[in-house]
Amino acid sequence: MLDHDSRLPEATTTPGSVVALVDAAGRVERELVGNWLAEGGIAQEFGTGAPVTQLDLDAEAVTTRLVGRSDDPLVVPVRVLWLPPERDGVRRTTFTDLLTLSNPRKPNRLMQRRLITKSPDRHLVLTGQPARLSELRANHPGAAGAPEAFARAIVRAGIVALERAERAVIGDRYKVPRLVVEEILDSPEFLRRLDAIAEETGTQAREVYRRAEKGLRELVAAQSRLVSDLFTQAMRPVHASTWKVDSDESGLDRLRTLNRRYPLVFLPSHRSYVDAFVLGDILARNDFPPNHVVGGANLKFWPIGPIARRTGTVFIRRSFGDDEVYKAVVEEYFAYLLAKRFNLEWYFEGGRTRTGKLRPPRYGLLNYLAAALRSARIDDVMLVPVSITYERLNEIGAIADEQTGGSKQAEGLAWMARYIRSQQHSAGHVYVRFGTPLSARDRLAAHGDPLSPQPVPTIPDTADPADKQDLEHRAVQQLAFEVAVGINAVTPITVNALTTLVLLGVHERALTRDELRAAIAPVLGYIEGRELPSGELATLRDDHGLAVVLEQLAIAKVVTIYRGGLEPVYSIGAGAHLEAAFYRNSAVHWFVNRAILELAILTAVEATEGDQLRVGWEAAYRLRDLLKFEFFFPERTEFTSQLTAEMLRVDPEWHRRTAAGTVGAEILAQLAESGFMMAHRVLRSFFDAQLVVAERLAARDPETPIDKKVFIDECLHVGKQMLLQQRLHSPESVSSELFASALRLADNHGLLTLGENAADLAARRTRFAAELRAIGGRISRAATLDPSNRMDAL
Repeated sequence: MLDHDSRLPEATTTPGSVVALVDAAGRVERELVGNWLAEGGIAQEFGTGAPVTQLDLDAEAVTTRLVGRSDDPLVVPVRVLWLPPERDGVRRTTFTDLLTLSNPRKPNRLMQRRLITKSPDRHLVLTGQPARLSELRANHPGAAGAPEAFARAIVRAGIVALERAERAVIGDRYKVPRLVVEEILDSPEFLRRLDAIAEETGTQAREVYRRAEKGLRELVAAQSRLVSDLFTQAMRPVHASTWKVDSDESGLDRLRTLNRRYPLVFLPSHRSYVDAFVLGDILARNDFPPNHVVGGANLKFWPIGPIARRTGTVFIRRSFGDDEVYKAVVEEYFAYLLAKRFNLEWYFEGGRTRTGKLRPPRYGLLNYLAAALRSARIDDVMLVPVSITYERLNEIGAIADEQTGGSKQAEGLAWMARYIRSQQHSAGHVYVRFGTPLSARDRLAAHGDPLSPQPVPTIPDTADPADKQDLEHRAVQQLAFEVAVGINAVTPITVNALTTLVLLGVHERALTRDELRAAIAPVLGYIEGRELPSGELATLRDDHGLAVVLEQLAIAKVVTIYRGGLEPVYSIGAGAHLEAAFYRNSAVHWFVNRAILELAILTAVEATEGDQLRVGWEAAYRLRDLLKFEFFFPERTEFTSQLTAEMLRVDPEWHRRTAAGTVGAEILAQLAESGFMMAHRVLRSFFDAQLVVAERLAARDPETPIDKKVFIDECLHVGKQMLLQQRLHSPESVSSELFASALRLADNHGLLTLGENAADLAARRTRFAAELRAIGGRISRAATLDPSNRMDAL
């Protein structure tokens, strides 16, 4: 009942008596505990011969028979632990056990009698860490004035102590919280916050308490060991029959060590509905406690909702509005879980990626985590970036349809049946990689959040509250940025990502396997030279291995194979460009700097006057700014260093060549000789989407407000027209996700805000569109330098 390792609490004298708080579910368990006590179980366990009183672990019994005692007994929680049968060295409930119509961890009375006789190894009497009554009072300063609340606290402490003892036997994967709602509603700090809300809103305190309890019971995950075991078994075939799971064992060892000191918050990339099952299965197999997975209410449908809640899923409302009570409940529950060192998991992009790359992060839940740190409810928490990358994904057809104006299918039982059916085809590997864990406290403090004794930069206590709030908000944004960078840093380049990267770059041409392998080879050399994380890319060097990859992409209807000529030729399938881009974009962040460098060099070479180097760097910084809503760029100094390193990979003599301040056309030859160009493969779709948005803005009355949803629908229709007119390069540019990002960029540049000077706004919109057309021209020129786009080079 105390948080230390020794079995007996420190005490100056031997206890004069012992109170055994018995947590028994029926007569059989009471008899087992009673016999154990009568046979000297306490004496054997703790080495004390003091007389023992048996008492139910019940608040009423504790109130009447323990709380008011004047002596100082040793309080020991006791229960019977029932175990499933051992199979292959593991005791875990299976569907076979349900044939007995009894939960092996909570057998009925008749089954208990049978197990005692037939399988005595299936139960044991368990004791939790004991505590002296005086120590329990010291831990609850208000005990004297509130005996009932003190009794409830003793009961909760006893249950927690027994849960810890159980996990020492059955493993950490069965760490589950108990009596959460009751403990939170007994918290004086939480009750004071509810009183403040009642006063501020003019609502009766009783009504605020009622809404808080309702919100908690809706929110709190009621975990069950039985359901967790069975649900894991039931859902494992959904991904185990589809993907070969490749996980980072060294990363798991590091996390297990950290988890002994800190709660972990897993923040994975989100590409599929099965992400949580894949990660959860890996953690369960490695004996991690189950994560509390925060999910949207859209997945709360029967029967998944009730089952998922009992496996640790926390269903949270998509929008709180002005509901201060619900906000308080969510913040308190998060702080409670972290303070009790339960691990959390949520998908901080706010939903599955529609393009294959990371989406901009959402900050809401990170704000709650930061609030728990500021209030000193927790010392620290380790944030774990997690990359989950699929070689092939059976659901991307539906995702692509949404990007071209299709409606998202509502989740439900029929939807789930169709989804599971769609996963019954082999889809290669799924790679799960764990990034470097981040101390939330250290990183927030480094970004200026005033939760540290020495925040950087410091904000005086007399500072304007709005300034302080702005600093806190920016610190959380920076923290989310670091998580995203951490995910990208361990995301491997898969065989499908590299294959589609090359095929998308040849613009509707079909390639033979020899031609495709020749186009892949220099990019593969670049990847190996940088030692980038990757899947089984070596198979692409082998003709048979490449053929298998292409056949699998053909089965997925991403690649089309024409076999009627002299040899098979391969191209992106008609209407499959968005699906192909999804695979490419999972790894596209590794090539963005190279693509920016190419365009910056082309801009510099175009300059006939002035300092070409300066022109090139200004172009690079401008491109970085235009792409800031698509990719996660470092600060300007670090970006400059990265781009310089990229240039030296292309031309080791770069510094000598540019000593005079001129770039020179020879650098274009160096780019071509490297064997590949990246600008058209990596950046064209994003800039084409920006061009559609920019031209629609330029054509619009500058005094007319913009409805963003209507505007994006307009961009989808006009984008399809521009594609038919060959003003856009590829269907992957016609994407609601890309248009939404481009619109955010335009808003950031002040192109949506209506002001007094309509003519100036119209002119700026026109210049923006012209700038993007010029960038598109340079991308087309970069494509002509790529050997894979020159017939004579293949």
